Amino acid sequence: MKPDSGSTLRISEIFFSLQGESSRIGLPTVFVRLTGCPLRCGYCDSAHAFSGGKSMSIQEILHAVEKYGAHYVCVTGGEPLAQKNSLPLLRALCDGGYAVSLETSGAVDVSGVDTRVVKVLDIKTPGSGEARKNLWENLVHLTGKDEIKFVLCDEADYQWAKQVLIERDLAHRCEVLFSPVHDGLAARDLAEWILRDRLPVRMQVQLHKVLWGNEVGR
Repeated sequence: MKPDSGSTLRISEIFFSLQGESSRIGLPTVFVRLTGCPLRCGYCDSAHAFSGGKSMSIQEILHAVEKYGAHYVCVTGGEPLAQKNSLPLLRALCDGGYAVSLETSGAVDVSGVDTRVVKVLDIKTPGSGEARKNLWENLVHLTGKDEIKFVLCDEADYQWAKQVLIERDLAHRCEVLFSPVHDGLAARDLAEWILRDRLPVRMQVQLHKVLWGNEVGR
């Protein structure tokens, strides 16, 4: 079934790079970055996607993705789910045979996301300035193939995330990722804390930042 030609989205950029985060780190991936976000995290590295971009139909997006010849597609933002047509876009990408992941803040309802999509849900910590916007009901919509991510600003964020991990038994829901804010929390410190406390989490750093710094579209 072809996507509705009248369904359009505001697109900030579509580019080809290596996945820099999640369990798919290092895999060649097409990124579809949607414009707009209701959050303003203090460490945001994609503020260029808050506004602007261009209107594209789902069919146009599919054609843009297809030219890269990649298997993996990541829909990101901004906050992708802030646009209502993100749901049919995700479905269309899955129907196209792609392995699709969604990077979402966790502040928007994920219940309507196609079950074939891997949801990477970013739980906002106090250090982000947006912890009050966490929609905890989203946790019941996660499956074993999905992932939960905490981006940590400091040790206080780490302690908060550890408490959430334990109290909500997150490690038994899906894989949990702990990441240091780039050029903020020292990665070695986070590694030492995780080992000290024997947490059942995957630590990761942003591979794309290691390779290309803060270049947009990488």
